[in-house]
Order: sequence, then C-alpha cells, then structure tokens
Amino acid sequence: MAKTKTISKFLCIFTILLYLTTAAPAKHDKLGRHLSPSKLGLKTEKLSHLQFYFHDIVSGRNQTAVKVAEAAMTRTSPTFFGAMVIMDDPLTACPDVKSKLVGRAQGIYAFASQHEIGLLMVLNFAFMEGKYNGSTLSVLGRNTVFSAVREMPILGGSGLFRFARGYAEARTHVLRTGDAVVKYDVYVFHY
Repeated sequence: MAKTKTISKFLCIFTILLYLTTAAPAKHDKLGRHLSPSKLGLKTEKLSHLQFYFHDIVSGRNQTAVKVAEAAMTRTSPTFFGAMVIMDDPLTACPDVKSKLVGRAQGIYAFASQHEIGLLMVLNFAFMEGKYNGSTLSVLGRNTVFSAVREMPILGGSGLFRFARGYAEARTHVLRTGDAVVKYDVYVFHY
C-alpha cells in the first residue's frame, strides 16, 4: 500500500514537471506590441464636423430601404417591434434628394423597442465626394425616431477616418408615409 502511494506521488510529480516543461515554450510569442503613431503615418488628431442629409425611402419603385425580416407580432405592434430593414440610402449635401450626392448610408436598422419607435442602427456612412471619397464612418446606436435630436456614437472608420471616434446628431427634416429625410451633424476626431 505504501509502495502504491509512493508510485502514485512520483507519477503525479512527474506529470506536473512534464507538463511544465512542455507547456512553457522556449520563446514567448507576443500577441501585440507598442507602436509609435508616427510609424503609421498618424500626425495631429483633428476634429471635423460633417453635415449631410440622409434619405430613407421605403415607398414607391425606387426604395432605398427594404424590410427583410419581421416577427409575427410585428403586424400588430404599434412600434413595429421585431422588424428589420436593410438600407442603402443616399447622403446628399442639401435636403433635396436630387442635390449633390456625397455618400451612402449602408447597413441595417431594427425596430428594437416595444414602447416607442426606437431603432437599433448599425450602419456605415460611405463617402464618395471630395477629400473623404473612399472613407467610411461606422455608427452603432439607438435612434428614437420621434425625439427632436438623436445622438449615436461613431465607433470607427476607414480611409481618412482611421481611428475615428465621435458622435452623430440626427434631426428629422421631413417624414412622409414612412419616407424620411434626416439631417445629420457628425462630429468626429480622426488623424
């Protein structure tokens, strides 16, 4: 019995030592490293203000937003709770949809509130004009449609908006039979 306990202890210690020697590699690989911002071409951080109009068209033949899913209860919900819409909305310089196109709002919004018309917005502002051409800003936030001003965070971006952070203020300019023109003021820090 004593011999069995001794062998058992020896095997336990041997197993632990074997594990420790094989689990600890000779060279530690690093997941990340510190970089100087200048090595990425980053200079002084700027604060930019962008202003444009978002055209969400859900009626007629030239829809820019289409419902792609809905829960059974959506049909009886006064807030459209459970519906999801995918969009590719024009962004223009002025409230008229025929004014200068500066980009597109591409993404998804879902009716996520049972008590008011409140949207979960997941979208990219993809710019197609001037110095921001090819750059994007990413938005993820709550949009309570009937509030005078809605604020949503800017979580990042690409192109001239790499490392972007900030917020977007949305104000409904026109709302007609589900179609909306929304004025956006975007305040964003970027390099």
